[in-house]
Amino acid sequence: MFAIPLGDDGAELRPLEPWQAEEFLAHIDRGREFIGRYNGLPDVVTDLESSRAYLRSYADKAATDTGRIFGIRRHGVLVGAVLLRTMDVAQGVAEAGCWLEPSAAGRGLVTRAVRAVLDWAVGERGIHRVEWWVSAENAPSIAVARRLGMTREGVLRESYLYRGERHDMEIWSVLAPEWKAHRQPG
Repeated sequence: MFAIPLGDDGAELRPLEPWQAEEFLAHIDRGREFIGRYNGLPDVVTDLESSRAYLRSYADKAATDTGRIFGIRRHGVLVGAVLLRTMDVAQGVAEAGCWLEPSAAGRGLVTRAVRAVLDWAVGERGIHRVEWWVSAENAPSIAVARRLGMTREGVLRESYLYRGERHDMEIWSVLAPEWKAHRQPG
């Protein structure tokens, strides 16, 4: 299995696959409350069967070239993930997302991991537009979008019903030419 180093702090990015369901469930359990503040994943991955089904859905997406999921590891321990929730190669559009356990927050791991995934999506798969949908209350995720050079396109007011409350969702994006320019040194 391949790994992409994310710096000199023992962090790396690796694909997540169904055979890792037990480890994935343990990761979600460690961060369940923290992850669940803005992300519905902890309500979906509740036991080994649902963990395996979730990872299998991304294996199916990888097989049909419609999405991907990558684990963020620190010193070999799964602490978060970055995904292309949707990916339409023909249209050149994808939606990226992420989460972390609380122990991994504030280290720049998501920014570094998303950079690697966007480099692949734009450079290898020809994706022209990558979207980042985020709760307007999720300041850390909005900060990631800014660090990645994304543009805030608007707010979908009260568009997301989550745990009985309506949330505003911000839409951020980066286009391939912007991404390539943002990645140029100097």
